Amino acid sequence: MIQYVWLIPVFPLMGFLINGLYGKRLPKNLVGTIGAGVIGLSFALTVAIFLEFLKLPAASRPVEIVVYNWIAAGKFSVPIGFLVDPLSLIMLLVVSGVSFLIHIYSVGYMHDDPGFPRFFTYLNLFVFFMLILVGANNFLMMFVGWEGVGLCSYLLIGYWYEKQSASDAGKKAFVVNRIGDFGFLLGMFLLFWTFGTLNFREVFALAGRYPVGSGIITAATLLLFVGATGKSAQIPLYTWLPDAMEGPTPVSALIHAATMVTAGVYMVARCSALYALAPFSLTVVATIGALTAIFAATMGMAQFDIKRVLAYSTVSQLGYMFLACGVGAFVAGIFHLMTHAFFKALLFLGAGSVSHAVSGELDMRRMGGLKDHIPITYRTFLIATLAIAGIFPFAGFFSKDEILFHALVDGNYFYWGIGTVAAFITAFYMFRAVYMVFFGESRVDPHVAHHVHESPPLMTVPLMILAFLSIVGGFVGFPIIEGGHKFKEFLSPSITPVGHGGHPPVSLEIGLMAFSMAVAAIGIYTAYKLYMLRPDLPGWLAEKFRVPYDLIYNKYYVDQIYDTIVVEPIKSGSTLLWTQVDDKVVDGAVNGSASTVAWLSAHLRRLETGFLQNYALAIVLGVTLVVGYLLG
Repeated sequence: MIQYVWLIPVFPLMGFLINGLYGKRLPKNLVGTIGAGVIGLSFALTVAIFLEFLKLPAASRPVEIVVYNWIAAGKFSVPIGFLVDPLSLIMLLVVSGVSFLIHIYSVGYMHDDPGFPRFFTYLNLFVFFMLILVGANNFLMMFVGWEGVGLCSYLLIGYWYEKQSASDAGKKAFVVNRIGDFGFLLGMFLLFWTFGTLNFREVFALAGRYPVGSGIITAATLLLFVGATGKSAQIPLYTWLPDAMEGPTPVSALIHAATMVTAGVYMVARCSALYALAPFSLTVVATIGALTAIFAATMGMAQFDIKRVLAYSTVSQLGYMFLACGVGAFVAGIFHLMTHAFFKALLFLGAGSVSHAVSGELDMRRMGGLKDHIPITYRTFLIATLAIAGIFPFAGFFSKDEILFHALVDGNYFYWGIGTVAAFITAFYMFRAVYMVFFGESRVDPHVAHHVHESPPLMTVPLMILAFLSIVGGFVGFPIIEGGHKFKEFLSPSITPVGHGGHPPVSLEIGLMAFSMAVAAIGIYTAYKLYMLRPDLPGWLAEKFRVPYDLIYNKYYVDQIYDTIVVEPIKSGSTLLWTQVDDKVVDGAVNGSASTVAWLSAHLRRLETGFLQNYALAIVLGVTLVVGYLLG
């Protein structure tokens, strides 16, 4: 079965071709069935390959499947090949599984949209490229998937292109990602120049000959991380992701949960063998991750658009994942990636269900008191919120606690402190959203209030499945029971460890778990105090601390700063080049040459009289001049 791994991305590609070519002629139900069905086939095949992989002896792992030789030019050879190992299998399972649920949800959510076939065409293409990215056995093929998801994110974020804000958000995502991708390209070029190959296993084996702290390895890993900051929305290239909320809610769930934004984390974990040799790069990764985690979390506290709250939450949680990778806890980073896929997809789809219930409204100030009207959405959203807040026994508790645990026991107290504060803020702003949306008095528009209703089963069933995964998903990484951390045990062959001390006592581990849950509980109580017991208090605090509140509410004015120092100067420079260089120099040279030819033609054509005697006279004069010159 493993030899058919190439079919995993082929199924979504088939859906893309069928719906892309014939979607407008097919019934909507068939379009949706094809769109979701091909992803279901990919997930089913991934599960079958996963089960077969578990039966393989350790000596037979990992498995490389080469489909055909893609590029062969001298010493440069790159195949279309797939690497089947624990890391790629985890990613394939998460991407195909969560995407399948999002596709099913989309059938109900997008049913009345006139561009229904186009939506599923883009969605299938997106998943195809993401599966290529995580399944590839070499950097170049990974880069094809990397660029492909960037293209599809542009198409999906700007799906409602008639809206100026949507089309601008799509362009912003595309441009910002290209900045990061330039770094990825340079890193890939440097690796090929150094090792003469782009195959993962060959590069990592050859890199082992270099000493720790090697300048070449450090430069390559830093360049690759530039690509990760763009794709996974880290400081300073995070600004595209909140604007990506202009796309339909299923797009937000797909991009923010299991696919595109996790690509950077996956790439860093895949290259753990390189990062283990570059301590400086690991420090940069951890620092950027920690700062992003707390920076984005603070912005989430003051947003009122429910999808934007979740967007900043995603940026913050991605920061957690990079923090984990930076302190050498790559397994914890991938563990959090997996659990985050469950509860973040659930949160976004839950937000879509809320919006569906209140006629498209996203402003939490125009919600309230919805828990009795949409009970399934409320309960599943609450489960996801408990998971992201880090409450036992929900999935996010285990993965987030493991990140903080590794940071502390390895002596990275600064990162642990930032991560702990970010955990408190996360619990606060997520329960702020719960209380504003589902509790208190209804602030829903009276014309909308009597239409509030629960979403159809096509939307609620995926919510319930994701809620179940958000409850049980963390137990694969239960850390205390002897031999209980099955996730770490399974994933470790794909990860190069970064030196750690001996295992600390279980009592310390339990104590840290209790402490992190207490921090989350305080965050939840703070939100309860402000938005349930004293709903007048947030407004009073905003007035009393107007300057810091405005700073956070306006997202630290980062977009305005970028516009001032980057966007506008580039636009002005482009206009200057257009009007002065292109218009006057380039066009002037072309138009000037045309004018010269026209002037010469106007004068020379006077010689063309049409009288034979004039031409004979000219010939005689010419011959006379030539003969005279030769004789003289």
